[in-house]
Amino acid sequence: MSATQDQASEAPTGVVRPKIVYVMGTARSGSTILGVALGNCANVFYAGELGGWLEKSGTPRLKGVERQQFWATVRQSVHSPDDLFGRDALLAIERSLSLIRIHMWGVRRRIRERYRRVTEELYVAIARTAGATHVVDSSSYPLRARELKRLDGVDVYLVYLVRDPHGVVASFTQPGWRFSKSTALTNAYLWITSLLSVFVFLKHPRDRRVFVRHEDFVANPEHVVSEILRRVDAPCEVPDLTVLEPRIPFGGNRFLMSQESITLRKAESPPPRYRVTTLLQRPWELVFSRLRPAIPAPPSQKPGE
Repeated sequence: MSATQDQASEAPTGVVRPKIVYVMGTARSGSTILGVALGNCANVFYAGELGGWLEKSGTPRLKGVERQQFWATVRQSVHSPDDLFGRDALLAIERSLSLIRIHMWGVRRRIRERYRRVTEELYVAIARTAGATHVVDSSSYPLRARELKRLDGVDVYLVYLVRDPHGVVASFTQPGWRFSKSTALTNAYLWITSLLSVFVFLKHPRDRRVFVRHEDFVANPEHVVSEILRRVDAPCEVPDLTVLEPRIPFGGNRFLMSQESITLRKAESPPPRYRVTTLLQRPWELVFSRLRPAIPAPPSQKPGE
């Protein structure tokens, strides 16, 4: 029996109103590994980065017969007009720069209601196909999170995940990567995305949002996953998180493309620190320290210990 079938057999049947756990923040902040960890819990299905579902016409690029069959079943359950497939929704609605793409404003007005309907149908179809009560979406885009808040048929829980900006900069500026950026562009991206994310986070209902630091998750994943499960009303035990099975998410980063299982490292080498990043991102550190509710640092990290 496959991992998905195991999960479905443990889940309640007749799921009508799924709970969506949306992981929001900047790219390269660890949303995939957090999503995979949550998806290893009973009745929780990690769907990957669903922001790419319309762009890729509902067909995953990751290989695997089980994955292809699962997402083909999901697509058959979603009544999506063909003209929504492609990059329009991504560029006009979801990306952080969508607000200033004046030439896309007309497209946004034209497709917005259908985009919301299709997105809601997609979540419901995933939950029913997987037999899960909770669906984790690690698309990260704050403007996508803003649209999800307006869906009537699902309950949306927001996890705002933040990583040390030096780690994000180091990830984006690593040579040889497909989507690399310069240090200046990455800092600008951090500013824009943080501004939108904080705005969306504060506008989301307090009892359905939580702030998480990536470094706290890496230091004690069991603690952070347990806290998230409690706050999203998922009454299940935290499994062994030493080795994680990604299962069949629609899409995600290189970890999902290169490995059948993921080893969660509890210690990371500190990234190089540059003065320009420290100065530019310091205001956000103050803002993040005041965001509530937040998952507290693991006990081993509390001051004085």
